[in-house]
Amino acid sequence: MAEKQRSDDPVEVRNDHGQHLEDGHHRDKSGVIREGIPPGQDSNDSNDNAAPPPPPNGGYGWVCTACVAVINAHTWGLNSTYGVFLAHYLANDVFPGATPLEYAFVGSLSISCGLLVSPIATIGVRRFGTKPTMMLGVLLEGASLIAASFASRIWQLFLTQGILFGVGMGFLFVASVPIVPQWFTTKRSLANGFSTCGSGLGGLVYSFATGAMIQNLGLAWAFRILGIIAIVVNTVCTILVRDRNKIIGASHLAFDLSLLKRPEYLLLLAYGWFSMLAYVVLIFSLANYANEIGLGASEAALVSAFFNLGQALGRPLIGYFSDRTGRISMAAFTTFLAGIFSLAVWIPATMYGVLILFAIIGGAVGGTFWVTAAPVTAEVVGLRHVASGLNILWLTIVLPCLFSEPIALQIVDGTGSYLGTQLFVGFMFVAAAACTGVLRGWKMGEVEEICRISGQARRELDPEKVAYNEELSAAGKKAGRQRMLLDFWKWSKV
Repeated sequence: MAEKQRSDDPVEVRNDHGQHLEDGHHRDKSGVIREGIPPGQDSNDSNDNAAPPPPPNGGYGWVCTACVAVINAHTWGLNSTYGVFLAHYLANDVFPGATPLEYAFVGSLSISCGLLVSPIATIGVRRFGTKPTMMLGVLLEGASLIAASFASRIWQLFLTQGILFGVGMGFLFVASVPIVPQWFTTKRSLANGFSTCGSGLGGLVYSFATGAMIQNLGLAWAFRILGIIAIVVNTVCTILVRDRNKIIGASHLAFDLSLLKRPEYLLLLAYGWFSMLAYVVLIFSLANYANEIGLGASEAALVSAFFNLGQALGRPLIGYFSDRTGRISMAAFTTFLAGIFSLAVWIPATMYGVLILFAIIGGAVGGTFWVTAAPVTAEVVGLRHVASGLNILWLTIVLPCLFSEPIALQIVDGTGSYLGTQLFVGFMFVAAAACTGVLRGWKMGEVEEICRISGQARRELDPEKVAYNEELSAAGKKAGRQRMLLDFWKWSKV
């Protein structure tokens, strides 16, 4: 009888086509031959580029989704109520000598500082972890609202409701936004839609509550109550939330400048830039626009609330259909709708009912960027680099967030009409949609090239495994760049 083969002898392996593969090599699901674990090497020492376990696509991920949604309600949702504060400031001359432009900068500062702090927050997550970074944000945001209750000069409002609130919001937002995509695959956009709709629900609830508190309790106590609520709720959610950074080997580079060499990533940045020039004007100007056409303070607050209701209803739907029709495709379509609604509905909205209609449908699609930012970034740069990709994206949109509302009010002051501002908003949304249209063409070319090389059908591709196959991923990206202006019109799920 032949001697039994020793365990350390070379083993002949055949692939499905009868070809011989050397010991330690295998063909992965994408069809590419890859090197496995060498004989005698422990499995724990496998290559760092090996794909991690797939996301559970649910489970505790839904708890994290709910927590992030509530955090969004008590960061971005609270911030969106500045439209109510702004209308109150302008109507009552709360800070003597302050101009409308200065009031506009308070709201813009909160958003821009929240984004500007993203490199520090990213470094904080890398060095100290997600929860300590978020807890710092909880304390800063709560302190800002309570401190704002004692403000008597406009510069004090800049420091409290503007800068300090924005910094606290930024630490919470930047640390939490990559968490939801880490838990999902096929349901990623749906989960992200639910998490981001929290800002709409928060804006809806707190627009009513803020207006009522200002009228019945006064401005100072409105700030204090909101601050205490924010501290309590955000603390509970921070304790419950859980990331998967170590499992997926997430990169938390504050500035991964190599991403800026990718044309597809630059298109993503342009999408964010144009979207924010339009979106920030909508969330802060609708209440003031209501006053301009003769509506009262309570009606203006109701318009702002309905805009947030539209966001709360629209964002989960955008996420749901993104998973089925394609994340980039849905981003392009709904952003284009936001531009059309701004031009066709907002401009003739001189009656209360029409303005309410625009607030709902405009809110449903106007915040598309926030629903699609994380999932589309994952499509463009890969799951491991989502945090780095988002970090640069947040920095890119600082300037449009800072200057969009002042630009809008300057247009109004210069012309005496909101028409110029309405045209500005509409065309910025259309420009953002055009960027995602071209980005869609890139993704089409990338997917077709990967299918060609691997010999797999589109439905058989595992995007996460493809992302970890550097050669295959690089070939797909190169082909996508060459065909982005040719393939954007094709219909496919991307």
